[in-house]
Amino acid sequence: MSKKVTEVVGELVTPILNDMNLELVDIEYVKEGKNWFLRVFIDSEQGIDIEQCGIVSEKLSEKLDEVDPIPYNYFLEVSSPGAERPLKKAADFAKAVGKNVYIKTYEPIEGEKEFEGELTAFDGETATITVKQKTRTKTIDIPYEKIANARLAVIFF
Repeated sequence: MSKKVTEVVGELVTPILNDMNLELVDIEYVKEGKNWFLRVFIDSEQGIDIEQCGIVSEKLSEKLDEVDPIPYNYFLEVSSPGAERPLKKAADFAKAVGKNVYIKTYEPIEGEKEFEGELTAFDGETATITVKQKTRTKTIDIPYEKIANARLAVIFF
């Protein structure tokens, strides 16, 4: 059900975002407690402000009322993905080269399933990440198909 909802919402929101030169980052349709939430995360090269989120929310809400793909009451939230933006597509990884990332894999690579460090390269098939372990630096190649989830990582000093 939630996969079908996110697909329909993706089809509805894409033309709205294209008209505004914005990018769809992710869509979630989840139940939290007794409430359903439809969350649409958007971004652009210049970042997103609350006014843009409001415009997208209004336009998307109109489309959702027309098509009515969700049989339950739900809360619609349109927002920026935040500083720790998820990396969902190959293009997201390509843009993240040179930035700090957190990657979790489906199976262990060199005995680990979680990695945090600088994404130093991405060729479409392999993400190369440089991680610091105590006093040494290590480079790890992670096959793209083995990545369960990934996001930008904010590092505090």
